[in-house]
Formats: sequence, structure tokens, C-alpha cells
Amino acid sequence: MSPHRKESRMVKPSKPADPKPLVSIADVQGFEDTRRIDIDKVGIKGIRHPMRVKDRSGGEQHTIATFDMTVCLPHKFKGTHMSRFVEILNAREKEITVESFQDMLPEMLKRLNSEHGIIDMRFPYFVNKKAPTSQVQSLMDYDVTFIGESGKTGTDMTLKVVVPVTSLCPCSKEISDYGAHNQRSHITLTARLARGPHFVWIEDLIDLAESVASCELYGLLKRPDEKYVTERAYDNPKFVEDLVRDAAHLLNKDERISHYIVESENFESIHNHSAYAMIEKDKSIT
Repeated sequence: MSPHRKESRMVKPSKPADPKPLVSIADVQGFEDTRRIDIDKVGIKGIRHPMRVKDRSGGEQHTIATFDMTVCLPHKFKGTHMSRFVEILNAREKEITVESFQDMLPEMLKRLNSEHGIIDMRFPYFVNKKAPTSQVQSLMDYDVTFIGESGKTGTDMTLKVVVPVTSLCPCSKEISDYGAHNQRSHITLTARLARGPHFVWIEDLIDLAESVASCELYGLLKRPDEKYVTERAYDNPKFVEDLVRDAAHLLNKDERISHYIVESENFESIHNHSAYAMIEKDKSIT
């Protein structure tokens, strides 16, 4: 044998290591708390997840929603299990729908051992609108929130929509020899649905808010459309008080809605502050 050649040796396979015994990990959140103070809301905020929502025209929109998920925590528990909120969200299909959103509420209460919980789901929503004169089409975006609240008395679903519109000041029009100042306004409708087989389209609330404004907004306008919206607003002046009262009048007649909050914030064009008004009504109280 060559002196430079090493003798090959058989290498015996190593014996597999014995599995380590499972170590019990303390559930600190489940420890008893001695301060005896209930927590009204505890959970996670600002987690994003894909979602899919149907529109009134029969189509679907794919978007990204931001979720807040909270439960009440009885005084006897030190903390809640934050990871379970994320597990509940990710156990659904890739995209959350309105239907699966509603199913999450009872599961959340069961998994978190709580009697009361709230899930907020906020997302941008788009409506294809035609300009009033040229009929050119463009998309308008709206901020939408679904709020589900479940407890001992049952489950409530609330729909919230922020609708940008134009308002024109009646006082400015009355006292000026020509022209009148107008402003961008946000009408916010928060409508709790009556329990039972009731359904409200997002577009239903958008239509309601735009109908009470001096004029609605559009994503794209040609010159004839600009003439229309300018004159439409001038012929239809509204105070911030008019906006909320007109919206409340329509909401009072809608039997699908049991409770509402209507708000309007006018971002003034001649002041460095906003004008604001709000009406809230529980229609079950006569």
C-alpha cells in the first residue's frame, strides 16, 4: 500500500438521539389577577388582511382591509391570548368576505373565553360613476367600515361610510352680490342594521349622503360637467345643519336601520377651521 494512501474505515451511523421530553410552558395570561378590575376592550389593532366584497351591480371588489379585534376581559384573568386573534383571521379563506366576517364573531368569543367582543373591518370601496353631462366614467373611492359586536343580548352589525361631497353656504349666497363660497364636506353615516333578514348595500348609504349634499363629487369631469356641478351647488345651498337634518330625515324612514349616527364636517374655504354637526338616534326608543 502506498504510504500516501489512507486506509478507508467504516463509519457507523450515529444512534438517533432520544426525543426530548415535552416541557410544560406556563400560560401566564391565564394566571389569576388579584386587582379585580374588568377590562372593557383588549385585543389587536391595525392588522391587514385581503378581503372580497360584493357590490350592488353584481360584481365583486378585491381590496385590503384593516382589522381591529377586541374582547372584554373578566377581572379574574391576567391577560388575553393575543395570538388567537391572528389565528382566527388566518383560519379563513385567503380573502375575508362579509359572510366570513360575521362568522368570526362567535368563534372569537369562544376561543377567547369572553362574553363580549367587537371586530372592525375598514377598507376602501370604489364606485364607478358617470359625469353628469358628458357621461364619462371614472372611479370614486369611499372609506367603509363594517363593525360586528356580539354579546349576551345577541349580535349587531353596523355599516359606516364616509362620503365626500360639496356644500355651498346659503348665507354667503344671500349676502353676496355675486358668487358664494363652497367647501368640501365629509358626510359620515353610521347605520346599525335592524336584526332579522335585513341587508343594506354600501351604495345605498352613499346614495343617501350624496342626495342631501349641495352637489356630489366625481373622479373625472369635462368642461360641461364643471359647469353643471358649479351651478348645481349654487342652486342647492346647504348649511352643515341642513346636511345632517336631511340625512336623518331619510334614515328615519328606512326600516332596515335601527340606530344611526349622521355627521357632517365642512372643511371651510374661508376659515382655518371646520364646521361640524351630528345627529344620533336609536329608533327603538320612541
